[in-house]
Amino acid sequence: MHHHSGSPFRPRAAALALCSALVCAALVATAVPPASATAPGAGAVPGAAAGALGSPGMAVAPYFYNGWGDPPDPVAVMRATGVRWFSMAFVLDGGGCDPQWDGTRPLTGGVDQATVDAVRAAGGDVIPSFGGGRGPYLETGCPDAAALAAAYLRVIDAYGLRAIDVDIEGAPYADAGVRRKVVDALKTVKADDPGIVEYVTFPSGGDGPDAPLVEQAAAAGLRPDGWSIMPFDFGGTEHDMGAATIRAAEGLARVLRSAYGYDADDAYHHMGISSENGVTGDGEAITQVDFRTVAAYAARHRIARLTFWSVNRDRPCHGAYRTDDTCSGVAQRDWDFTKVLVDSGL
Repeated sequence: MHHHSGSPFRPRAAALALCSALVCAALVATAVPPASATAPGAGAVPGAAAGALGSPGMAVAPYFYNGWGDPPDPVAVMRATGVRWFSMAFVLDGGGCDPQWDGTRPLTGGVDQATVDAVRAAGGDVIPSFGGGRGPYLETGCPDAAALAAAYLRVIDAYGLRAIDVDIEGAPYADAGVRRKVVDALKTVKADDPGIVEYVTFPSGGDGPDAPLVEQAAAAGLRPDGWSIMPFDFGGTEHDMGAATIRAAEGLARVLRSAYGYDADDAYHHMGISSENGVTGDGEAITQVDFRTVAAYAARHRIARLTFWSVNRDRPCHGAYRTDDTCSGVAQRDWDFTKVLVDSGL
């Protein structure tokens, strides 16, 4: 999905008030089963609804990555910001269509499962992300849609997931056959597990994404819960990244309206924005001001997903900025960008 030398992302070039200390302590002390409703009463999160973990919900799920960038303690981020969900990157192909974290770490028993367990024990949950900017990809390594669907379902079953994210970019995105494989696999997953939330993340130009993947999905009868674009790395010519992000998002809304016949509200409710905090691979600077602009737009239109790469970067740099995803490269305090999205009310 996202960028930087050494980073796992390399895109195509081209609310609620923060929880109080008492509530946060209660969240950490009270494990909430990930698929359960949060009932009103002791230990419940303010604003929680039946069937939900509470606000902010899964729409706000910043990316967290264990394989690079000095991973922070996700529970400390939850306590500091009120965020409840993380998109965990990346499930790749360990060889022979075998889903593993980064293609090298096991689904169960390792650091990634420990992260999932810790987040859930603190009252949150995770959305594993498949794909990203480097591979090796299940989407290319699995021989057909049935095998790819089986790989996705192995991860869903391993963690009892409520949502997944497929981040398709680079060579897989450019390959019509791989795009169709992803579409058909996601249809199979939805048929097998109708309650699963499916997000698709894909690249965007400055005026929005191109249409082939969305059109393929619409023609095949796949309706993801959220189509998320990555509105950055526009060539380094943009200086107002808040406005640039909204322009790209409006382009996505047009693509969804055309492909699916959605009205304006339905298009917004099926789209997402997956930004980046700080200095991008093209040298754009995305600031907290930009995030506030985008968060207000997202809240106004009630979009399906508002996220960014990454929690690892959501810290000030101490010394020179480095492209290792350990800090943002812009002036900030710890977790400022996460807090902006939590405050959106999505």
